[in-house]
Amino acid sequence: MALATELTELLGVRHPIVLAPMGGSAGGTLAAAVSRAGGLGLLGGGYGDRAWLERELAIVARGTDEPWGVGFLTWAIDADAVEMALESNPAAVMLSFGDPSPFADRVHRSDAALIVQVTDLDEARRAVDVGADVIVAQGTESGGHGARRGRSTLPFVPLVVDLAAPVPVLAAGGIADGRGVAAALALGAAGALIGTRFQATAEALIDPATAQALVEGRGQDTERNGVLDIARGASWPTHKYTARSLGHPYLDRWRGREAELAGDSQARQAYRDDVARAAIPPLPIWAGEAVDLITDLPSAADLVTTLAAQAEDALTWAGRRRPDNRPRAHG
Repeated sequence: MALATELTELLGVRHPIVLAPMGGSAGGTLAAAVSRAGGLGLLGGGYGDRAWLERELAIVARGTDEPWGVGFLTWAIDADAVEMALESNPAAVMLSFGDPSPFADRVHRSDAALIVQVTDLDEARRAVDVGADVIVAQGTESGGHGARRGRSTLPFVPLVVDLAAPVPVLAAGGIADGRGVAAALALGAAGALIGTRFQATAEALIDPATAQALVEGRGQDTERNGVLDIARGASWPTHKYTARSLGHPYLDRWRGREAELAGDSQARQAYRDDVARAAIPPLPIWAGEAVDLITDLPSAADLVTTLAAQAEDALTWAGRRRPDNRPRAHG
């Protein structure tokens, strides 16, 4: 059966599977590959770095004739970054972490759909108010950055679905196989936004050591924290957002001592020195709780096909069960 949803109809894609716009790893090659395979590839525009955008926008635009998009960190960009992205005619622009209203009107005046990621119900209401065409409900299981005080995906997604109706909602957080996509659809979502699983693909802009760490990683070893942003001098507002990562020596050293770390310039310099001499990875290894489900490094196209097939199988299986969980009789 075809997994047709409000998302596939709105954006003209074959599968309700969306690549999370992971800054630094969701480059043009990965976004184009996801879109060619029938999902929606979102370029990780992050902080709106002009040189990076210019290079990667050209790659994704050349790489596919299918719909694709760009995602930004709302708190970190200016209008010029959005303008630059829109000049390449994306099918969608996604805004995450911050007030989308300064950029919403400009996206609405284009042909791009406005996707807004939310981490609580207040943000969901604001997304509806600014006219989001699609809303992403991100649960705390997700890898990388999210709300310091968020909600788990399973209870959060239906709340946003009900609040935002008829605006289609995507589920995000802890989804790494087709069963997770099927669960998102069962919760009333129109699809799934997937990050960590796509980070572990052949086209992702990550080094081999990071890829191997994701394959070997376990969900129980991931942890939401602000330590690594403080240690590396990242400008993330850590009072509001933390990030889920795999274990890290500086996390073990400074867990629960964030204020002390923020005031210790020598400790932050030591972090930079350790990166320079390759004693620690150049970046934290962002990973969601479903990292256990990652056992290989496929091409993005193969992954999209697999996710879609698994989701169809899961939904078909669920439809053959009786309310008492016994198989339905056929024939």
